[in-house]
Amino acid sequence: MTLLLAFLFGYLLGSIPFGLLITRFAGTEDLRSIGSGNIGATNVLRTGRKSLAAATLLGDALKGTAAVLIARHFAGDNAALVAGFGAFIGHLFPVWLKFKGGKGVATYIGVLIGLAWPGALVFIGLWLATAYLTRYSSLSALVASALTPIALMGFGRPDAAALFFLLGILLWIMHRTNIQRLLNGTEGKIGK
Repeated sequence: MTLLLAFLFGYLLGSIPFGLLITRFAGTEDLRSIGSGNIGATNVLRTGRKSLAAATLLGDALKGTAAVLIARHFAGDNAALVAGFGAFIGHLFPVWLKFKGGKGVATYIGVLIGLAWPGALVFIGLWLATAYLTRYSSLSALVASALTPIALMGFGRPDAAALFFLLGILLWIMHRTNIQRLLNGTEGKIGK
């Protein structure tokens, strides 16, 4: 019962659509009608408002971190893992938006910060290195999410590694159109 409550708590936190709320309060057009139609920070950046994209990135990450830390405080480490999973699922499939959410990168990082912050440093380092070399945001997230579970195993966190292996699979599924564009050579680069 405790784990179910942890999942539901994480899911509800994760399903808060910060990108949509922030852009609506800022008076921009409906985020779902521009770019990819996604509610995440990358699509918010397409509004031309970097500050809104940064606020979305922060909000989407913090909801993952908050879910983990609050669940751990009240119910322990297993509940923290389950709440983190719930937050990620909530971001991907928010009940408030007919289960059409974001791709999960910021929430992935937020959950990672809450569960194993050294893994978050690895993810961010891999993302930055890949972005510097290729200029592809999506490829950077894919590479970082593929290698982070290995790093977590190296840090002696097999529980977190298993969770982030699963989250990585989901993240790759959510990026399937990006993967297709990368293969076709039509994926947009950072700064263009």
